[in-house]
Amino acid sequence: MKEDKRSVEVCFSPALFANYRNDDSVVVIVDILRATSAIVTAFMNGVNRIIPVGTLEEAIAYKQKGYLVAAERDGIVRDFADFGNSPYNFRREIIAGKDIVYSTTNGTNAIMMAKESYRVVIGAYLNISALVNYIWSEDRDLLIICAGWKDKFSLEDSLFAGALADAVLKNKNFGTVCDSTYASIDLWNLARLDIMGYLEKAAQRHRLKKNKLDDVIGYCHTADLTGIIPVLENNYLKSLNY
Repeated sequence: MKEDKRSVEVCFSPALFANYRNDDSVVVIVDILRATSAIVTAFMNGVNRIIPVGTLEEAIAYKQKGYLVAAERDGIVRDFADFGNSPYNFRREIIAGKDIVYSTTNGTNAIMMAKESYRVVIGAYLNISALVNYIWSEDRDLLIICAGWKDKFSLEDSLFAGALADAVLKNKNFGTVCDSTYASIDLWNLARLDIMGYLEKAAQRHRLKKNKLDDVIGYCHTADLTGIIPVLENNYLKSLNY
């Protein structure tokens, strides 16, 4: 890679973030099943702001102040919360114009971990083309962080990282010398013709199925339903239309 190219890197787990940290980069947080897909959906349906928090204690404190709260652990909605993190929970008639506090097993911790970066944005298949164009326009190094599962590697997040990296690298101003980027692209090329079939291997698919929460899997792998990009600003997410 030439020195003047913007780098594209993939971090397969939040546990590895310190090895990739670049505070001048655009960071894309990826938690396809289901947090980042749900966040994008919420903005599609008119939510005003989303306040990501890492702990259930923080979420409870906001609930006591009167906020709507979406909170889950291991896929199961918490008893104090208004709803969990299925994209289907974020219906326009419930959330339009509202602020929502959001806490999940993996995704929200990854968001807050990267908050010192130049820009933190939320990635999903739902907004992937808008995301690519936004990254190109920013003309900065790119770090894609896979939220994974409790700091472990996840297939679904890594597949998306490969899809996004592959698209971004079609712009000659971007390049990579990152093994994780090449590995994620190889994984994407292996799976892209039958994503649903390949995802039969994914542990998260089976976790969701066990809890009868797998109705969103097809939706979460649908490309380009929106040009909205959720962006972190002052510890809350707002909508950027791109």
